[in-house]
Amino acid sequence: MIPKTLSRYFFRRYLITAVWFLIGVSGIIFLADFSETSRRMSGFVGYTVTGGLLMSLLRLPQILQQTIPTLTLFIGMTTLIALNRRSELVVARAAGLSVWQFITPFVFGAFLIGVFSTFVINPVGAWGQSQATNMETTWRKASNAAKPSNFLPWIRQISGDNDTVIGAKSYENGGTELFDVALFHFDANGRIFLRQDAASATLEDGYWQLNNVLETRTDAPPARKASAQVRTNLKREFLQESITKPESVAFFDILRKVEAARSFGISTKALETQFHSLLSLPLLLVAMTLIAATVSLRFSRMAQSRSVILGGIVSGFVLYVVTVLVRAFGSSGVVPPMVAVWIPVTVAMALGATILLHQEDG
Repeated sequence: MIPKTLSRYFFRRYLITAVWFLIGVSGIIFLADFSETSRRMSGFVGYTVTGGLLMSLLRLPQILQQTIPTLTLFIGMTTLIALNRRSELVVARAAGLSVWQFITPFVFGAFLIGVFSTFVINPVGAWGQSQATNMETTWRKASNAAKPSNFLPWIRQISGDNDTVIGAKSYENGGTELFDVALFHFDANGRIFLRQDAASATLEDGYWQLNNVLETRTDAPPARKASAQVRTNLKREFLQESITKPESVAFFDILRKVEAARSFGISTKALETQFHSLLSLPLLLVAMTLIAATVSLRFSRMAQSRSVILGGIVSGFVLYVVTVLVRAFGSSGVVPPMVAVWIPVTVAMALGATILLHQEDG
């Protein structure tokens, strides 16, 4: 059993290193985001330097959360290498402590970072991203500049005998306001008989209100109209659920969003994958710490192998890429969300523990 004093010392060293890493990376992210925000939005009506700084600050937690897994790998490697170079780990080994005993504070620290990221950084990041989006929307409206989006899906609505597919380049207010809209109307045989191109479309009670419309029919020349109405049975709640980005939903709201999406018949694979990803994050960080330990415990005071350090960095990077890739499979429904998220984490932890067993116990 590792002495409490030594355990607290290792744990404190780990937390101090983590805090410095988080401060440094947060500063870099903040400056880079503010620079990009200023470049894109400095010409908008209502934009100020103070507003740009506030927007970057609001977006910081969500961006920072994406770097947490890789950051944990560097935190673990830096802490272990520093302790090894000062011969503190050598003394711990000489006192009869095994690697599993003195690595416990680092594993516990990584687990706490994961819990903090899931239960604190993620909800704050989701709220901050929402506020930043509202600020950007206000500036764009004042400047008559719609925000392009690649996330808005094509929407199909069947209202009576009217079968219509709707697409747009951008949207606001949860999808109830569309810009640069194209509507394709199909007849009973599945052939297009009318196309409507509109500058904007607003979802009202039971219909879409189109503005500045160009109508193209198969049996008539194109005609321009100032406005038009298209009947619909879509609800605002349906649109909001169908275009919600899983990354923008706070951890505590995901299950509620899943239930709401199911009630509308919308696929919940992406939301379920996001839920399991956040739930498994503490164990993913533990796996990163085990990988850091496999390449950091055998360093001597003077002869440190750059190739081993590089190997640890590449291993952690590969794990992160595989996790993101398999998560995409889960979001698309190719793999069940729980399997897509938990299998890479479990395999990584098992491999890290196996390598440590081979290095330390033969």
